[in-house]
Amino acid sequence: MNWKSITLYLPATAVIIGLLLIVFSTAFPPVHARIDDSDHQQEITEFNSTVSRVNQWFRNDWQAAGLSQAPPADEKILLRRLSLALHGTIPSLEELRRFEADQRPDRLQQWCREMLEDPRFADYFAERFTRAFVGTQGEPFLVFRRDRFRNWIVEQLKQNRPYNQVVQEIISQDGLWTGEPATNFMTHAVLNGDVDENKLAGKTVRAVLGQRIDCAQCHDHPFADWKQHDFEGLAAYFGQVRLSAFGVEDRKNQEYKVEDRITLEERTVQPEVPFQENLLPDSGTRREQLAIWSTHPDNRRFSRAAVNRIWALLFGKAFSEGAPYYTRVDDLPDPEDDEGTGTALDLLADAFVASNYNIKQLIETIAALEVYRLDSTTDEIDDSIVRQQIDHWAVFPLIRLRPEQVVGSMLQAASIKTIDQNSHLLTRTFKLINENDFLKEYGDFGADELDERAGTVPQALLRMNGKLFEESTRPSPFNATPRIALASGSPEHIIETCFLTCLTRYPSQEENQFFLNKWQDEKSDRWPQRTHDLYWALINSPEFSWNH
Repeated sequence: MNWKSITLYLPATAVIIGLLLIVFSTAFPPVHARIDDSDHQQEITEFNSTVSRVNQWFRNDWQAAGLSQAPPADEKILLRRLSLALHGTIPSLEELRRFEADQRPDRLQQWCREMLEDPRFADYFAERFTRAFVGTQGEPFLVFRRDRFRNWIVEQLKQNRPYNQVVQEIISQDGLWTGEPATNFMTHAVLNGDVDENKLAGKTVRAVLGQRIDCAQCHDHPFADWKQHDFEGLAAYFGQVRLSAFGVEDRKNQEYKVEDRITLEERTVQPEVPFQENLLPDSGTRREQLAIWSTHPDNRRFSRAAVNRIWALLFGKAFSEGAPYYTRVDDLPDPEDDEGTGTALDLLADAFVASNYNIKQLIETIAALEVYRLDSTTDEIDDSIVRQQIDHWAVFPLIRLRPEQVVGSMLQAASIKTIDQNSHLLTRTFKLINENDFLKEYGDFGADELDERAGTVPQALLRMNGKLFEESTRPSPFNATPRIALASGSPEHIIETCFLTCLTRYPSQEENQFFLNKWQDEKSDRWPQRTHDLYWALINSPEFSWNH
């Protein structure tokens, strides 16, 4: 057979082979596809089971305390909560119109999932985790690259990498801070050219285990079981870390020594963990051993700390078990050893471990809880009962927006379209510059951003009279106020659109009538200025600057 005859047969042969492959693949689907579907169904079952168990825990807690819970919140308010928690800003008018048009019965859950896949989630949450691990400082610049660390966290979140693996790499990674971004956790603690083991020990316990051991650096902790030798034993795990031309490395022949505060003589400290020594691996460098121990599935402090941080980012404050005796995200009490004493935090922590430390699944679970979807208003008039409802999560907590949420919401309200990675370069540049300037003037809470704080008069004045509001709302083809005024067609529609864009809700009948009365004698050429004035009132209202 010559080449010409072979060429004639090739098309027919290819068609036959293609048909056979289609038939075969239809009759015998790939094994991994069937396994994936089975795994997906198992995930749904476990998800629903976790939501049901946690819901029941809260109902039992409310019943035991003799409390009624607040009614469910409006879905647009829930969308606002999710947007503030996951993207750091209120939803845009564009997103709200799409949400209103969405007729899916589980649209809120679907939107939560879609928001988690939006690059804005990874960008926003990466900054939150970066603050927890390395703070907000940019020094020491020669050996510390905060932006590299943050960008690396962004990629881990986009890939939805298991959280325990991320933390293990942060604690144990070697190499140059420019080439191995996780090593910047080590280099952020460099002081006068040397690694500060005490800073790393304190930060590891706070960021990874959700507890504060810093006080034990100098003396035994007065209110907890932490002793000074516990702190020294943990610091010793970082005692071999040194910087070289190759970056961060461990020198195995080096011992960790401290000055005895009584004898003033140096003494060698061996690495030692304060509890559950059986979780330590038998091999690896000291940091690798600490990384495995810290993130071990049986180390409940790790999973509880992760859940508590995510809880705080979604609710605005850390979890508290029926009483406000601890509210800091990194100051959890020791977990209970007895079975059957688990709280909602423990139930979520167990599910987090079972999910292979899936951050996105944890967020979806919390967002689906009844307690997350309660309204922030209550019919109770007795202040003491309202206080109990707040302590027991029977009403959604009213929490002041953090600075980055305030500026993000102001900028988004000033735009009809969603400000995201698809926005024009000029829009994104304007947002970045104004965010940085606003945060400097407004005040940045830094690594302790989840601690509760009261607002200040200068902050309120900055919202009212600052450059950001003026530049983002002044009449121009790019700003929302003139576009709303010109496109709405009537005062009623203008008022509705302004409320929806700024507060993520429609005006009440009384609010609507109040502004209509103000506008009843106005001609249409006055609408742009009136719209600007209404924006000023809404953005400077207490409702705008609180999560509810």
